[in-house]
Amino acid sequence: MRAVWYERQGPADEVLQVGELPDPEPGPGEVRVRLNLSGISPGDTKKRRGWLGSSMPFPRVVPHSDGAGVVDAVGDGVDPGRVGARVWVYNAQSYRPYGTAAGFTVVPTATAVALPPAVTDEVGACLGIPGVTAHRAVFADGPVRGRTVLVHGALGAVSSLAAQLAVRDGATVVSTVRRAGDLAALPARLRDRAVALDGPDPVAAVRALAPDGVDRVVEVAFSDNVDLDAAVVRNGAVIAAYATRADRPSFDFWPMLFDNVTIRLLGSDDFPEDAKRQAAADLTAAAAEGALEIRVADPFPLARAAAAHDQVDADNRRRVLLDVSGAAGR
Repeated sequence: MRAVWYERQGPADEVLQVGELPDPEPGPGEVRVRLNLSGISPGDTKKRRGWLGSSMPFPRVVPHSDGAGVVDAVGDGVDPGRVGARVWVYNAQSYRPYGTAAGFTVVPTATAVALPPAVTDEVGACLGIPGVTAHRAVFADGPVRGRTVLVHGALGAVSSLAAQLAVRDGATVVSTVRRAGDLAALPARLRDRAVALDGPDPVAAVRALAPDGVDRVVEVAFSDNVDLDAAVVRNGAVIAAYATRADRPSFDFWPMLFDNVTIRLLGSDDFPEDAKRQAAADLTAAAAEGALEIRVADPFPLARAAAAHDQVDADNRRRVLLDVSGAAGR
């Protein structure tokens, strides 16, 4: 099969290799997926470049955890009826050496999720890391129906899905974007309650849309937004943060203490397995209902994997995919 891999960490154009690797074979409890598209997330590029001092987890890594394709072989203990099924894949390269930047990937059967006929491979390949993280950010502390949820960075891959999942569950969602010029790019279902953070008084703007305060915050820039969050939460709120700009953020402790605020930090590789399975089920259902609008850029060809990685690091608001449809060599 054709594949992309790296054997040392560093800049994409220096370490990513494209060539032939042996076809993987599924073991017990696993399926092999003939991939059409591979989804790339910031976590994939961070692993490749050794972010925060991370080291090579395996001598050779085929990157990317997300993708979409067709099951073409199964291991012992897996229903042979799965062969031929369209699926989307998550966690392919989570604690495993070979992800989805290849013609085939092998994953535990539970992480190859049936893709409904109405859902495209493009959408399926975008659901993994961003969708599971978004679901956990919204629902880790229970349902949000009837609650008010503030979602920062709603043009981003994770936060866009988080906002739409919260709307689907019956929450009142207030979304933010960095600049007023970005408001028109939001999904239509989010535009009525949206705030630009470059406005004169974003706290007042959020308060105007949520006069009783917010119950949950989905946070992409904890260090930048924590003072705003503290000013708009109601007592007992949860701030669910999956990213921060400053590695050691500070915040005004006592006001948040008196509001009994919970800070939940989210690392997607290590979410509880039952939470991942519920996220996969809910994401699939939402996609089948047409409840998720995902902005996708034209896929990069396999040979331009380095350019695709650089695009993710430059701007991931339109999801970046790698076209691996011809890489299986069959």
